[in-house]
Amino acid sequence: MNNSVTNTARLLGAGLRALLVLTVVTGVIYPLAVTGVAQGLFPGRANGSEITANGKVVGSSLIGQAYNLPLKKGQETPEPDLKWFQGRPQNGLGTNSVNTRYKLILSGATNRSGDNADLIKWVKDAKAAVVKDNSTADYKVKPSDVPAEAVTSSGSGLDPDISPDYADLQVHRVAEKNGLPVAQVEKLVGEHTDGRTFGFVGEPRVNVLELNIALKDLMAKG
Repeated sequence: MNNSVTNTARLLGAGLRALLVLTVVTGVIYPLAVTGVAQGLFPGRANGSEITANGKVVGSSLIGQAYNLPLKKGQETPEPDLKWFQGRPQNGLGTNSVNTRYKLILSGATNRSGDNADLIKWVKDAKAAVVKDNSTADYKVKPSDVPAEAVTSSGSGLDPDISPDYADLQVHRVAEKNGLPVAQVEKLVGEHTDGRTFGFVGEPRVNVLELNIALKDLMAKG
């Protein structure tokens, strides 16, 4: 009986010591080491890839933002503020109490099939809106000009980037709404177009938040 109690106590003591050591190593030392390395080598990414403007954090380069007009009385969905470049559609998981147009607790795709009636309607409506919103007196957008990401949300619903094609399609509208020369806005898009990662991974892209910050600076100078 005494041997059994002694062995049990010894095993419990060993287990508690192992738990304490592992807790310190994996719960304190390892996280601190990883955090230290990340802060030393990649401080921007470690802190959320924050983007600053005029000394203030205005967002993250990894998460898209909406550029909309204030809701009018009776409206459920705000209208886009067309003086700014617009990102991808913000359907994501759909609209619910915790997921409303980039103001997300959750992230994910709509998970609707290609022949889903709701998805087809969203795409058709989005394409019609892109054509209408971006056509100006001297520049007409054709439905065939509209790239896929202009009418579909990303897998996460949070994509911060658009293609150079979609950015170029918006240039005339943005120039007209802000009283800027088209060539000047085209140059701005070119300056904020990133190529493929490592030269071959992914596609060229334009970060909408960074582009709109540059646009705001350009308007301030003008």
